[in-house]
Amino acid sequence: MSPKSLAKTLLRWSANLAVSPALIVHAIKVPFLGRDRALEGSSELLALLPGMTGQYLRRAFLGWTIAHCHPSAFIGFGTIFSKADVWIGENVYIGPYCSLGNVRVERDTLIATGTHLLSGAKMHGIADVTKPIRLQPGEFSKVTIGEDCWIGSGAVIMADVGPHTVIAAGAIVTKPIPEMVIAGGVPARVIRSRLDAITD
Repeated sequence: MSPKSLAKTLLRWSANLAVSPALIVHAIKVPFLGRDRALEGSSELLALLPGMTGQYLRRAFLGWTIAHCHPSAFIGFGTIFSKADVWIGENVYIGPYCSLGNVRVERDTLIATGTHLLSGAKMHGIADVTKPIRLQPGEFSKVTIGEDCWIGSGAVIMADVGPHTVIAAGAIVTKPIPEMVIAGGVPARVIRSRLDAITD
């Protein structure tokens, strides 16, 4: 094992040890608040830890509390999680000030600052105009971001994004986007295939 790999391993073990009090508190909260609410509060607190220390501690905590968080993932400052079924793959980069609902982010995907990955496009019911929206049931679904994607800053993702796809900054994805394309706009639409640059 190289000195660099050894140092990273030691840092990961140290981070796991350092977050153990937070994990104990989290475990106590789960039976009373549920997995999602307990995770949301803890992730808000850990989101405020700056620098490399914060990155290691967030990743260590999430490794124990969400469906999957690969040890190589980067979770930026100010990023919060609201659903415990989140799945984060190898070498995923999630920039600062993002929010994640029920999403699966595949390996090598990059998510820029201020991006919102929601639990589908129908989280709030609006059909019954005689009831307040807050009282109407919504539909929460799993949104998948394929491998090797680039999601631009400030994008809002409410539907699946295919592998190797680029979503422009500020785009709002309301319907599934296929693989190997560049998409943007409100609502997002395919602008062109990424393969066009190869064939031109």
